[in-house]
Amino acid sequence: MLLTKKSGDASGGQRSPFVHSLQRGLSHALPTMDRRGFLRRSGLGVGVGLAASSLVLVRKAKAAGPAAVGRGKIEVKRTVCTHCSVGCAIDAVVENGVWVRQEPVFDSPINLGAHCAKGASIREHGHGEYRLRYPMKLVDGKYQRISWDQALNEISAKMLELRKASGPESIYWIGSSKHSNEQAYLMRKFVSLWGSNNCDHQARICHSTTVAGVANTWGYGAMTNSYNDMQNSKCALYIGSNAAEAHPVSMLHMLHAKENGCRMIVVDPRFTRTAAKADQYVRIRSGSDIPFLFGVMHHIFKNGWEDKKYLADRVWGMDKVREEVMAKWTPDKVEEACGVPEAQVAMVAEAMAKNRPSTIVWCMGQTQHTIGNAMVRASCLLQLALGNIGVSGGGANIFRGHDNVQGATDVGPNPDSLPGYYGIAEGSWRHFATAWGLDYDWIKGRFANPSMMTKPGITVSRWIDGVLEKNENIDQDPNLRGVVYWGHAPNSQTRGLEMKQAMDKLDLLVVVDPYPSATAAMAAMPGRPEDRNPNRAVYLLPAATQFETSGSATASNRSIQWREMVIEPLWESRSDHMIMYQLAQKLGFGPELVKNYKMQKVRGMDEPVPEDILREINRSVWTIGYTGQSPERLKAHMRNMHVFDVKTLKAKGGKDKESGYDLTGDYFGLPWPAFGTPEMKHPGSPNLYDTTKHVMDGGGNFRANFGVEREGQSLLAGDGSHSVGADITTGYPEFDHVLVKKLGWWGELTPEEQKAAEGKNWKTDNSGGIIRVVMKNHGCHPFGNAKARAVVWNFPDPIPQHREALYSTRPDLVAKYPAHDDKKAFWRLPTLYKSVQQKNIQDKVHEKFPLILTSGRLVEYEGGGEETRSNPWLAELQQEAFVEINPKAAADRGIRNGDRVWLLTPTGARLNVQAMVTERVGPDTAFMPFHFSGRWQGADMLAYYPKGAYPVVRGEAVNTATTYGYDSVTMMQESKTTICNIERAA
Repeated sequence: MLLTKKSGDASGGQRSPFVHSLQRGLSHALPTMDRRGFLRRSGLGVGVGLAASSLVLVRKAKAAGPAAVGRGKIEVKRTVCTHCSVGCAIDAVVENGVWVRQEPVFDSPINLGAHCAKGASIREHGHGEYRLRYPMKLVDGKYQRISWDQALNEISAKMLELRKASGPESIYWIGSSKHSNEQAYLMRKFVSLWGSNNCDHQARICHSTTVAGVANTWGYGAMTNSYNDMQNSKCALYIGSNAAEAHPVSMLHMLHAKENGCRMIVVDPRFTRTAAKADQYVRIRSGSDIPFLFGVMHHIFKNGWEDKKYLADRVWGMDKVREEVMAKWTPDKVEEACGVPEAQVAMVAEAMAKNRPSTIVWCMGQTQHTIGNAMVRASCLLQLALGNIGVSGGGANIFRGHDNVQGATDVGPNPDSLPGYYGIAEGSWRHFATAWGLDYDWIKGRFANPSMMTKPGITVSRWIDGVLEKNENIDQDPNLRGVVYWGHAPNSQTRGLEMKQAMDKLDLLVVVDPYPSATAAMAAMPGRPEDRNPNRAVYLLPAATQFETSGSATASNRSIQWREMVIEPLWESRSDHMIMYQLAQKLGFGPELVKNYKMQKVRGMDEPVPEDILREINRSVWTIGYTGQSPERLKAHMRNMHVFDVKTLKAKGGKDKESGYDLTGDYFGLPWPAFGTPEMKHPGSPNLYDTTKHVMDGGGNFRANFGVEREGQSLLAGDGSHSVGADITTGYPEFDHVLVKKLGWWGELTPEEQKAAEGKNWKTDNSGGIIRVVMKNHGCHPFGNAKARAVVWNFPDPIPQHREALYSTRPDLVAKYPAHDDKKAFWRLPTLYKSVQQKNIQDKVHEKFPLILTSGRLVEYEGGGEETRSNPWLAELQQEAFVEINPKAAADRGIRNGDRVWLLTPTGARLNVQAMVTERVGPDTAFMPFHFSGRWQGADMLAYYPKGAYPVVRGEAVNTATTYGYDSVTMMQESKTTICNIERAA
């Protein structure tokens, strides 16, 4: 809720932080600039301009004095916004080492010179006054400043003590989706050399169900097309995506599409700002995506609108899906389950079918459920039925959350894979041992025992249970005793009350972050006496922001961009990769971690060169084509954004003046896969699985990753279904040394390539020779040419099944669509489904908590919100945590707009927030944004933050109150469909 305060600020002081910061900046840096000039020069957007509209900033102009002549060294550094995944480019103007202003990059084909409110205020993220400035330690309930040497010595000593007593599995490592690709990769390498798979990051709780569901349908678990390509769409279906607030600049491309006649449909439990731009809004009951999507498919099959040739040539198992959809999801059953009348469902079906190419967009509204993997696959099935995958203007446009959550997923600290989605089987470990220049047996010896090397670790969504669960129920020897929060917000995770208990029981808690995050306050706040570990050690380490280092980041559309260092690390902050190296030295594997990298001096200390880390990625991550994006190619793209087409992302031509590199034919950011070595000059893949282009122009087909035959039917693509120019004009399996020899192509490898490729497949041939010969010489795809799977036989529900949430307000539907059975040892932990659901029904919990509680994003804040709520420019725009409640539900409870209310959930949590009475939500639903923290069940946590390092705006975290529930494949948390009640506060 936007409140305009005439006096007082968001933190309770007498002067607005916005005014304070603005006046201070004007008095020092802008003595002759009026308000309009200031806003234009600083690159600040409309939102900030509105907040400042009542200020008088005009001063009498005067001649420039001596200080204004030859002001010193002025540089322009090109970087990328560190908030959402759109990838907006920014030119930062730096004067004598100080970042003084910014401009959106008008030549960027992604953001086209636009910013959202967060991007417009990004400079404050670097120079923010509320950052963590020094290493700190919790002593007697208060944070005290300590030196880096003391912090590293004490942390490493405690880790080695825990390792000796309980083994390497006793420490849990939480990485970050804010890390660069190089840092995320190094983090996975770091944990591997520590000797554990107990690591994870933000993607687990935002899009792990997407990655699993999409990859198991057609090959790669990522967005198939791009924001730009949506300009070619004729119809766009947004389901569980509020792009106008979560990915604001992406809407530029959608609005251009609408100008060209594209129809826009939004399906959501809440009337969002995105819905306000739609041609049609469909209100759906939270958690009922599968009935709705299968209802749409029912009308498509009934009217014969499916693409029959496409299905015959490129899809396996759709006949079985059709049988189920037609028999089970008739219009009456659809309306009963999701609340959408037949006429609306039919309208969506007709719009998508008769306005092709049509695209679908989904986000966390679809992924964060106990059946998230099935919901994702239902979206995939709709697009396959319409023949929309591998088509410009079609595709599955899956908008990721953080600026580098895609890259961190691709190459970072996943508990079940090594970089590039290589599994954790012995062959994958040997591949990376070679890439790292290390002995495989030495790496193996770092683990507690060989079996742990190939066992997926605990997920970040469940680290709480790694601490609290009975030891005999955990599939590893120790409970977790130490946790490292390395750039991750705890308030973005569910079951906040139990998380607090788990934090209190730890022996070691380390937070590495530019802002201390809610973890710091939760750790310092007194908890239950029975949970308190008197020997617990808590440390805060100040990490540099991405503006104080360099490296690459992968946008949601898979384009990779290189960030220049804008400013030197401020105060005592250090880059994440420097901290990793320094900690590894203390833990005994520093030389092994950085064996392949040059070191550079930053503030007199050694730091691994980011370009060298990327080159190691280029030499090892063949699976998803992170091999063509050398630092040199990426930097050339950043310098020459103007040559790339804003619809196709293709370079129109031209050479980079600095390097002489010819950009002709490249797609901006070399969206992965950019196969082969950089010298092979694969241009990147703008739209995955597109058979209308040659593979050396970014074309492709579905991946042969699931075998060649199933139930007597071929899983390979049909005759005549192949990418343009392929020498093989039917389906074929992935390439290895045997197939290359059988085809008579082996002689086309050089002797050195033959030596490296012997006994290998395209993913483990470190010479890249197999890829080069198959693609350049024969126009084939190294991962084969297969059919997409409509039926995923290795998932709990091979055909997606609707299952009611564990906490449901509809016991009648629970009886018809029950949850999965409980699982005993799943990702090392027992996972409950039906037992929780049935107990809730027996206890009639829905009668005490009759409202569905869902959550989502605001345009002003991002992620856990600690950094954006510490930004005075943004803090002025959104000063209160709130809950949206429908007028009917509010009237029933005697609640008026603006009242203080208590939001109650079955966990026992009580959140004190402000009521927004609005028809955005239906009478059965309540909504809270998830960006808030800093208040705990009515109490302000300000006293528990480090002095001077606290968010300006503090509010209740919705996830303090959210309930138990996890996806049956990935352990994605259930945060979009739980239950609550709301009472007026006295």
